[in-house]
Amino acid sequence: MSQRILIIEDEQAIADTLTYALKTEGYSVEHCLLGSLGLERMRLVSYSLAILDIGLPDISGFEVCRQARTFTNIPIIFLTARTEEVDRIVGLEIGGDDYVSKPFSPREVVTRVRVILRRLEAPVAPVTTTQDDLFKVDEASARIRYCGTPMDLTRYEFFLLKTLLEHPERIYTRAGLMNKIWHDALDTSDRTVDTHIKTLRTKLKAINSNLDPLVTHRGMGYSITVRELI
Repeated sequence: MSQRILIIEDEQAIADTLTYALKTEGYSVEHCLLGSLGLERMRLVSYSLAILDIGLPDISGFEVCRQARTFTNIPIIFLTARTEEVDRIVGLEIGGDDYVSKPFSPREVVTRVRVILRRLEAPVAPVTTTQDDLFKVDEASARIRYCGTPMDLTRYEFFLLKTLLEHPERIYTRAGLMNKIWHDALDTSDRTVDTHIKTLRTKLKAINSNLDPLVTHRGMGYSITVRELI
């Protein structure tokens, strides 16, 4: 069965162009004009990926993403006329997987869809843990437990934390993390790493304020410790 894509876009011409390009590549496509309708469809139907315009007439695409992340973890690609870096960072922080600025090539969007879906299908390397570890990684459900508590992570927060946990104490440079985690998100910068580290640290502190497993190495990058240090 073909993978199902949901387009939430109020400009019919753009939606028609994307629908044609995606169907040509074998995807099944559905289109909604409003964010509220898109949320309703995502609650009812299992989609492989959503393409979401930020400037919708009823509610913003950012708000659609925020609400969607309370019940689904499907990849979301933002479409927008905005080009400011802060908008790209906000989109990634709230759970977006990529960001395409208008005007764009339909083929570029299709390529990004293919890359994201291929990445999700690729096998992930297991993360080994011991009884003393602070973290437990469940690859099957893409969930991480910290101090016994499940963490509420966006997709990129999960990939970032999982990457750091693959080699505890190892210092990862910003460039290395960008190449490994955001290699298919073209409209990003190394500030994206700093922003995600900040939000991860906040979520870790909310679970256990006495520990700070994320370590910042000035001028170098980041590492993580997996054992509770007294």
